[in-house]
Amino acid sequence: MSRAFLVVFAQLLATTAFAQPATFQTFTAAPLSIDTAKGRQHFTVELALTPEQQEQGLMFRSSLAPDAGMLFVAAQPQIMTFWMHDTLIPLDMLFIAAGGKIVDLHERAVPMSDATIVSRAPAIAVLELNGGTVDRLGIKVGDVVYAAALGDAAN
Repeated sequence: MSRAFLVVFAQLLATTAFAQPATFQTFTAAPLSIDTAKGRQHFTVELALTPEQQEQGLMFRSSLAPDAGMLFVAAQPQIMTFWMHDTLIPLDMLFIAAGGKIVDLHERAVPMSDATIVSRAPAIAVLELNGGTVDRLGIKVGDVVYAAALGDAAN
């Protein structure tokens, strides 16, 4: 094989492996807070409400502000599943039940992994934050999340 062919083939593989969607979804931002043992923690999160937004999530992002995140809201409580396909940054996932109570945590999800992350309890929402945020802020199962998208505007 010629060297030129190998270079073109390698470029094609790299482009396919990191292919981005033809159109990116846009998200509305909203305030969100979490009551923890260290006090109330404030964030500005993007809302993933439609199936298209939820499919894209935080894929293809190279960074996320320390006080930012994304909130995925479901129509009814359910066991929720996620993966990190095409997600470039490590994430902490907080699984949230009705009433805003955190019922499960998954810390430092591995970027680009296709491994399935499953909540151990039914949830109505998942909050994705930068990997390490749960540890840094002392967020625990039982802490309470407040957000208008969860039916609670008490921010």
